[in-house]
Amino acid sequence: MTSTAELAQALAACRTTGQVLPAAPWAQAVLDEAQAYAVQDGVAALLGWAPAGAPVRHWKSGGASRSGPFSHSPLDPAGIGRVRTTWPLLGIEAEIALRLGRDVTPDAARDMQPGQADEWLDAMALSVELVASRWQEGLAAPALLRMADHQSHGALLLGPWQPYRRLDWAYLNWRLSQQDGPTVERRGGHSLDDPAWLLPAWLQHLCRDGLTVPAGTVVTTGAWGGMQALAAGHGDRIRVELSFDTLGTCSFEWAG
Repeated sequence: MTSTAELAQALAACRTTGQVLPAAPWAQAVLDEAQAYAVQDGVAALLGWAPAGAPVRHWKSGGASRSGPFSHSPLDPAGIGRVRTTWPLLGIEAEIALRLGRDVTPDAARDMQPGQADEWLDAMALSVELVASRWQEGLAAPALLRMADHQSHGALLLGPWQPYRRLDWAYLNWRLSQQDGPTVERRGGHSLDDPAWLLPAWLQHLCRDGLTVPAGTVVTTGAWGGMQALAAGHGDRIRVELSFDTLGTCSFEWAG
């Protein structure tokens, strides 16, 4: 039987070689969320995503509804603000990135409630997440294996930071457009209605081993309107534009 340590080594190798893994031989390596998180942590440690004893500085977190369950993943620093097209991109997601304005201790994380979570934020930014997979099956791979693979994260592109403020998120209009491709326009569409609502669950996850989460740590907490297919193919120049009412517009461009 394969182990979580062996899977972490295999996924770390994929991130350096560009190879992908078949899911079936690894199905028994991850039988629950704790093992999926052990693989995530193992990959991050092997590739040096953060100094020893410190949390990674960029994360993704999410859930289908406020009743959970929630999942959390550290993000590869090499994919923050730039795109490595090592693996075919499976899609893009419109998101809002949130940045902590102060350190969060384990005690503070334990006592935090969703309604007060935004008091811990100092900034936010429009962002686009690129979806990619280290599994041959892509998004058809088993859910726990996708979680172990950092929830199929490819890269995170960030717009300019602006001061955080509470908004009526459920009624906010937004638009995601692609050059020579479709435009998605909606009002609301975030699974939690408020991107900051998940902060307590996310911070409790980061603090679970007694770590204090430093100010400046960034998280995105789920897509608005779900994943959108890319209009461009591999090797094409890709340009997307994201806009939100009151938050402005930003554009992202990369070679596919």
